[in-house]
Formats: sequence, C-alpha cells, structure tokens
Amino acid sequence: MTFDPIDLGSFWMPKQSSTIAEEIDTAYYIVYWLDVVMFVALMGALAYFMWKYKRRGPKDKLSDVTHSTTLEISWTIIPTILVIGLFFVGLKGWMKAMVAPGNALEIRTTAEMYMWTFTYPNGNVSVNELVVPKGQPVKLIMSSKDVLHSFFVPEFRVKQDVVPGMYTTVWFEAIENRETVLFCTEYCGVGHSDMMAKVRVMEKADYDNWQETGLLPGEKPLPPAELGKKLFTTRSCNTCHSLDGSRIQGPTFKGIFGRTEQIADGSSVKVDENYIRESLLEPNKKVVQGYPAVMPTYKGLLKETDIDALIAYLKTVQ
Repeated sequence: MTFDPIDLGSFWMPKQSSTIAEEIDTAYYIVYWLDVVMFVALMGALAYFMWKYKRRGPKDKLSDVTHSTTLEISWTIIPTILVIGLFFVGLKGWMKAMVAPGNALEIRTTAEMYMWTFTYPNGNVSVNELVVPKGQPVKLIMSSKDVLHSFFVPEFRVKQDVVPGMYTTVWFEAIENRETVLFCTEYCGVGHSDMMAKVRVMEKADYDNWQETGLLPGEKPLPPAELGKKLFTTRSCNTCHSLDGSRIQGPTFKGIFGRTEQIADGSSVKVDENYIRESLLEPNKKVVQGYPAVMPTYKGLLKETDIDALIAYLKTVQ
C-alpha cells in the first residue's frame, strides 16, 4: 500500500483536517509564543545586566540592595496567572477531545502486529484502511490483540494508546475529502515501522456506496488476479512476504504456487489452493520451517471472493 505524504499546513504542524485540530494548534501556539517571548525577554535582560553592572575598575562597589519585594511578588504572581490560564486552555481542549458527540459513528478498531482492522456498524471489515464520511463525528472503540500499540493521525491531531485487555476510545470529525496516514506510535516489534494504515475521507453518499459495494468512487469491479494484487498490499501481505525472493518475516511469494515447503514439524506440503486458503484462515497450523509463527488469522476479515482473488494472484507471481 502506498501512502500520500502528509500535507504540511505550516512550518511546525501538518494540515488541519479535523474539527479539533485548530483548537489543539491554538493551545500549542499559545505555549510556543509565550516561551519565545519569555526566552527573549530573559536573555535580553540577562545580557543587559551583564553589560550594565560589569565591574569596570577597582573602585567599583557592590550594590547594597539585597532584594526587591515588589519584584519578587511580580515574578511569582505573573507566572502563576499564566499557568492557571494555560491549565484552563488545556482543560477545554481535553474535554472536547475526550467526549464524543452522541451522533458519532462507532467503528470497532483492533490493533495487532502489524496491522489495523476496522469493523463498521453493518459488519463490514477493512484492514489497514479506515474509511470515514466527511462532516460526521467518528468514534473509534479500540483494543489490541497482543501488545501495546498507539493510534495516531497527525492531520486529525488525535492520538490514543491501544491496550490489550481493555477498550480505549478516540473521536474526530474530518472536514475535507482526502487521504492521510495513520501511524502506530508505540514500538510494538520488528515490524512496527510498517504498521501504517490509510485514512480515506469521502462524501457521505460515496461512503454509503462503499459500504454497500466495496467500490471507491470511480472504481469498477476487478478481475480476480488484479483484485488479489490489490489485496496483497491493502491487506498488508507485503509487510511480511516479498515478491522478489528476499527474506523478511515470512516466506517469499516469488514462485510460491506449486512450490514444496518444509514445515516446522518436519513434514512438507505443496503450495496449492487449499494450503493458501488454510494459511490465510489458520496461519499457525502449518508454519514454514525457519519462520516465526506470527501471522495473524484473516478469518472474518476476507470474503470468499477475496480469498479466491489472492489465490489467483499468487498463481501469477513468478
């Protein structure tokens, strides 16, 4: 799967693509510019005092001023007021970010090494691709199957840990039809850097059509081998299986169909339609010798037509 580069909205921040992004950025820039002003003021005063009170000769005497009550009260009260003000700015943004609107579309989100699975209210499932309608609040109910992961979409300004054994939530409302990138920002294993997904925002009518037909705007039904080639990347098979013979986390798919594989238990198996299907649905039943048993099951994530398409595509990989 290829990803469009994140669109930079400013020198410091990505483009604002959700309703909460502007508020998050405002809080950030308030803190940023306060720091800049205070740094310049303090360093300027320090340089000025160093120059003004530099000892210029043996007759210079030390000042007899030991303290200034007015100054001490000022540098205590002013920062306190600033910190209290920043607290309420942060609290307002945090409350807005944590409480999803009542009409939010709920999407069940599951993280595991090294992919994201999204289950929609009608039972449809997408892997490594989150599709949402523009202008509608979306609430993700998330959990992990294995280790700690973290959901992060920079353009939406949302980030939330995804924890095994419990549910966490995050919500956003996309404001523009576009594609952006979802990252895992918690190191979760050797494939962590490849654990990305596409976030696709589209009009409500296009979203409803995608839910019904699985087709994106402008797409037409594909022949099985071409659909399988597309699934190879959209379902993240390419994360663990190469097409050029190189070794990564799983056996290469180069010339795989018809090949005889040595299994970890000492037996062997010929790669045919049944073995590919079994490997997709029960990946740990016959693990190829020399490779770890880390492949997740695609049971419930692939339709029968998807499995047939992947088989058709693997027959073409030489």
